Amino acid sequence: MLQITDLTYRIGGRMILDHVTLTVPDGYKLGLIGRNGAGKSTLLKLISGEIASDGGDVSLSNRTRMGVVSQEAPAGSRSLLDTVLDADTERAALLHEAENVTDPNRIADIYTRLADIDAHTAEARAASILSGLGFDAEAQQRPCDDFSGGWRMRVALAATLFLQPDLLLLDEPTNHLDLEATIWLENYLINYPGTIILISHDRDLLNKAVKHIAHLTDGKVTMYGGNYDKFAKTRREQMELASKHYEKQVAQQKHIQSFIDRFRAKASKAKQAQSRIKMLEKMGPAIAVVEDRSISFDFPSPKELPPPLINIHNGDVGYEPGKPVLRNISLRIDMDDRIALLGANGNGKSTLAKLLANRLELMAGEKVASGKLRIGYFAQHQTDELRPDETPYQHMAALMPDVIEHKVRAQLGRFAFEGQKGDTKVKDLSGGEKARLLFALMTLDAPHMLILDEPTNHLDIDSRDALNHALNAYEGAVIIISHDPYLIEACADRLILVADGAVTAFDGDVAEYRQYLLNRARDERRADKAEANENGEPARPEDKGNRKALRQQAAEKRKAAAPIKREIENLEKQMEKLTARRDKIKAEMADPALYEPDNATKLTTLQKDLGKIENELAEIETRWMEKQEEYEQKVA
Repeated sequence: MLQITDLTYRIGGRMILDHVTLTVPDGYKLGLIGRNGAGKSTLLKLISGEIASDGGDVSLSNRTRMGVVSQEAPAGSRSLLDTVLDADTERAALLHEAENVTDPNRIADIYTRLADIDAHTAEARAASILSGLGFDAEAQQRPCDDFSGGWRMRVALAATLFLQPDLLLLDEPTNHLDLEATIWLENYLINYPGTIILISHDRDLLNKAVKHIAHLTDGKVTMYGGNYDKFAKTRREQMELASKHYEKQVAQQKHIQSFIDRFRAKASKAKQAQSRIKMLEKMGPAIAVVEDRSISFDFPSPKELPPPLINIHNGDVGYEPGKPVLRNISLRIDMDDRIALLGANGNGKSTLAKLLANRLELMAGEKVASGKLRIGYFAQHQTDELRPDETPYQHMAALMPDVIEHKVRAQLGRFAFEGQKGDTKVKDLSGGEKARLLFALMTLDAPHMLILDEPTNHLDIDSRDALNHALNAYEGAVIIISHDPYLIEACADRLILVADGAVTAFDGDVAEYRQYLLNRARDERRADKAEANENGEPARPEDKGNRKALRQQAAEKRKAAAPIKREIENLEKQMEKLTARRDKIKAEMADPALYEPDNATKLTTLQKDLGKIENELAEIETRWMEKQEEYEQKVA
C-alpha cells in the first residue's frame, strides 16, 4: 500500500525526519505517535504530497485513493448534506452529465458507473456520517455558514470519511469533537475497511481503533505491533533493558580502567595494559538511555471546607431573558466529588460550567455556595486572554506581587516551566504549553474546586497522563468536560448528563455510556429504515422528532428521580466512610499486643466502637436497598 524509503526533511536546517523508512501494508490501522513537535504532522503532509521532502521517496500502490481532511472549514450557502455529497466529485460529475447528455449509450454507461460506486446509497451514507458527528436531520439541511468553525471542521471530516478512501490520513480528528462524536468515530474507524494512518493523543482511540503503532522520536520511526497500551509496555521494557546494559557497560569500563591504572607502569604487565586500552577504545563511550523529559503538574490542595461547596435547587440558566438553556437544575457538589459532564456539544455543558464558575447567574431558582469557596476555571478560549509578548514568568509575577523571584519560578516549575522556558514569550509557546500556563495561573491560590472545559485539546499523551495523576492527587472537587474517555474514566466517579435542557445523573460508568450511545445510534438507524416510505425516501425530520420526544420523557423520569439518586449517592458515601473506620478498627484489633492486660480498656473501647459502626452500616445498607428499589421504579 505505502512504502517510505530514506525520507529526509529539514526546517531551517534542523533535521525533522532523518532517513525515515516505513512500510504500511494494505489494511493496516496504524497509530502515529510522538511528542508534540516530533514531526508527525510533517510526515503526513509528505505522504499526502502537500510538501516536498529533502530526500528519499514516498510511493503508493497503483490506483490508491488517498483521503486527507481539509485544513479549511467548508463555507457557503450549500447545505451540510450537499457539501458532503459534493466531496465525491465523480458522482457529482456523472449526475450533472446525466441531466444533459442525450446519447443513449453514454446514458447507459453513466448509470452503470453510478451503480458501481453505490451512488443510490450516497445520501443515506452521508446523512449517517453527519448524524454520527453530531448533526441531526434538521441541521444537515442548513447552510454551512450557519455554523461555527469547529462545527464546520466536523463537516470537513465527514466529507473525507464519506469518500471512503483506500488510505485515510487523520491528524488529531477528535480535536473538534465532543465525547459523543468521539465515541462514534472510534466505532467507525474500528469497522473501516481501508488503511488508516492516525495521529492522536487520545489513548482510548489508539487502543481501540489501531493495531500497530509507529513511534516517531529523534527523527526516526520505530514500528510496534499492537495498540497503544502494548506499545507503552514494550517501550518501557526496552528502556529498562537498555538502562541495565548501560550500567553493565559502565561497570565493565571502570574495571578495565582500574587494571590499566594499576599496571600500565609495570613492565611485566605492560602488554596486558596496552591490550586493555585498545579494548576500552573499541568499546567506545557508554551511551546513557535518555528518556524524553516527562511533564508533571502539581495542583496545590486546598484547606477543607464544610459541605456542600455548592447547592443548586430548581435553577434555570441561560443567556437571553426568558430563554433558559437549562431548566430545573438540582445539583449538590462536595469537596470529594469528581464529576464529568456528558452530552453533545450545544446541549449546555459549558453553560453549566460557567454557572458553577460564577460566570453566569441563575435566571430562576436558588444557588448557595460556601462564602470561602475558591474556584479554578479552565476553558480553551482563555488562551486568547494570555498576553502574547509577555513570558510565563511575567504572567505569574503579576499575580504574585512583592514575592521574591525564586518563589515565583518555583510555582512555574510545578508545571514544567523551568529555566529558559519560563522566559519564553507566550506567542512562541505551543498550544500545550499555553494550556499548562493556564493551569499554573488558575491554581495559584489553591482553589477548592477545579472546573475544566476541554483541558486536553493541545496536550500530548504524556501531558494528559500527568494531568490525570495531578487530578487524582488533588484534594478538592473536580468538574470536567472532555472528549477524552480515558481521562473521564480515570478521573470521574460521577457522570452527569446534560441533554434536552435538563441536568440528570447518568447511572453507569463510561463503558456503559459508550454502549448507551452506540445502542441509541443503532436503534435510530433501524427506525429510519422502518420509517422510510415506499419510494425509498429517508425518514423525515418530524419522524425523528418523535423519537426525541421519547428520549425527553426518559430524561424527565431520570430528573424526577434525581433526589432519590442523590440520597443513594449520599448513603454510599456514608457506607464508604463507615467501612473505612471499621477496617481501621479491625486492623488495630489484629495486633496481639492489644490483648495484654494493660490494654483491656482500649480493647473494650474498640469493641464497642466496632459494634456501633456495624449496626450503623446495617441500617444504612437497608435504607440504601430501599432507595435503589424506589429509584428503579421511578425510571422504569
